[in-house]
Amino acid sequence: MRKQNWAWRRGPLALLAAVALVVAACGADEDPVDEAPADEPAEEEPAEEVEDEEPADEEPADEEPADEEAAGVEVTRVGVAAPEEPTDFGWNQAGIEGAERAAERHGAEIEVAGGLGYEAPVSTLRQLAEESQLVFAHASGYGVAAKEVAEETDVPMIVYDSPDSREPGVSAFVEVDAFEGGYLAGIVAANMTETGTLGIVVSATADFNWAMHSGGFIDGARSVDPDVEIVAASIGEAAYADVEGGTRVTESVIASGADVILGNGDGSAFGIMRAIESADDDVWYIDVIGDKREVDDENILLSGIFWDFGAVYYEAIQDVEAGTFGEENYSMSLANEGIDLIQTENIPDDVWEQVEEARESIIAGEIDISAPRTFDEVEAMLD
Repeated sequence: MRKQNWAWRRGPLALLAAVALVVAACGADEDPVDEAPADEPAEEEPAEEVEDEEPADEEPADEEPADEEAAGVEVTRVGVAAPEEPTDFGWNQAGIEGAERAAERHGAEIEVAGGLGYEAPVSTLRQLAEESQLVFAHASGYGVAAKEVAEETDVPMIVYDSPDSREPGVSAFVEVDAFEGGYLAGIVAANMTETGTLGIVVSATADFNWAMHSGGFIDGARSVDPDVEIVAASIGEAAYADVEGGTRVTESVIASGADVILGNGDGSAFGIMRAIESADDDVWYIDVIGDKREVDDENILLSGIFWDFGAVYYEAIQDVEAGTFGEENYSMSLANEGIDLIQTENIPDDVWEQVEEARESIIAGEIDISAPRTFDEVEAMLD
């Protein structure tokens, strides 16, 4: 949306002054006394003062660029770059829909580029920056390239690679307290297992959010049952979209006795769900990031760790306009409702009461939760 600024021009005022001098040899002493009350030039002085004051009236207009610079940049359009199409009911869909909500709330337009893969799409990021005032580079693998493009184009970007990526006016990182949601999910899982064995499946060993989900899940489950068995397995280093791999690995976890599985998948989550649906015995599924109730035809969904990007993306838009973007990183947590646990009809009331109590304690800082950053650290928790 473009705004056209109209500049109004003023022409100079033309003032005409006529002075008549009447000299009479006999009445020279009386004329000045008679003419003083009708001294017309004296009456025109206010017009001269208005003309003199016009430059002072125009000075505030000359100062407006400095005010605009201090206030940042008006955001009329934002861009989103995502590795997959927004149809996964997970990372990509949740992120894009969150950006759409933020843009609509602000009154800005949005351009979405999905299905870009997991290699940094440098050219697409540049294209988005041409028409946008803020770009959400919605993949951890985009971080380095997104920051470089932001520096080239002077268009700030949200990144997900590292908290150290933050630079004022250039880039800011979104930290998700994924371990908090994982802890609540672990409480539900430990209450619902019949075999005493829980499972964790991750699609990417390099994903620190998957690791934090898993670490919190382990702590939450052990808070209910310290002796609960937990089996963890990975699909690959970055197998986010590997549906077949999701099925294969989940089948092996089920074969180990797990009857409640936390699936950190993205696109591969549909393979995880397929393995659970075809299991001989009843197995519950706990999803992450999105809300898959709409596609849960077999009623296997016990819960989900839900991420809401809308609020934090709206905050980023406001910071761009305020000129403060990048001064701090952003956070999604239970406290600001950026992360939470989905309550389904499959969770008994007494179990949900435990979840509510734990949520309040976590927000109050009364519970210490493990926050591993690698899958190796997760496996170490299980040794």
